[in-house]
Amino acid sequence: MPEPTPGPTPGPDRPRRRQARGERRVAQLLDAAARVFCATGYTAASTNSIAREAGVSPGTLYQFFPNKEAIAVELGDQLLTRWQDTYGRALMPDHLGLPLDRLMDAVIDPLIQFNRENPAFAVLMHGSDVPGQVTREHDALHSSMLARVEDILGDYLPDTPKAETARIAHMLFTVFKAGLALILAAEPDERDAYTTELKRVLLRYIQPLVEDCGPPCRADAPRSAG
Repeated sequence: MPEPTPGPTPGPDRPRRRQARGERRVAQLLDAAARVFCATGYTAASTNSIAREAGVSPGTLYQFFPNKEAIAVELGDQLLTRWQDTYGRALMPDHLGLPLDRLMDAVIDPLIQFNRENPAFAVLMHGSDVPGQVTREHDALHSSMLARVEDILGDYLPDTPKAETARIAHMLFTVFKAGLALILAAEPDERDAYTTELKRVLLRYIQPLVEDCGPPCRADAPRSAG
């Protein structure tokens, strides 16, 4: 009696292929959710509209996400991770040796580019109706960014009292966020011009403070390591 022909032997490649297909589907759903959130806002969005935008059935969506909140949390987590990487590169210690105008370019350009490329970030991070987990994580990251700005200001203004440095950092942050909102709301062909104006405003605010400190103050200031 002939030996039975063995079937395909399960191996590590098959689970990996299934996992890769699942990851692609999740990415597809999250991209669709980002578009829907931008178009309708978080509250008006639905799992049906997200599935339709992704070109899949609602049943397929529910294989990966139980509800809209879970989608928002996953998308928010990914965007926050990318945002953290972006501002980490923008506020890297190597930029502290640059003249202020070039420092503005090195810091502001990547932050604005991220927001222009990821419009869902503003929808999820600044909406009053998004899941609390997203806003809590954003607030924690916001605090770490503000602390980093304070550290940088401390390098440029080492003789300035800490409370004053904190006020300056808050003002810079607030002006940047207001300018960013104008940039994102502007017509695409106007955004570069608004970016230039924002840099001009920030530079004219910070330049006199650094000049009052004087070159020796800048030269002797310790450089932040992280």
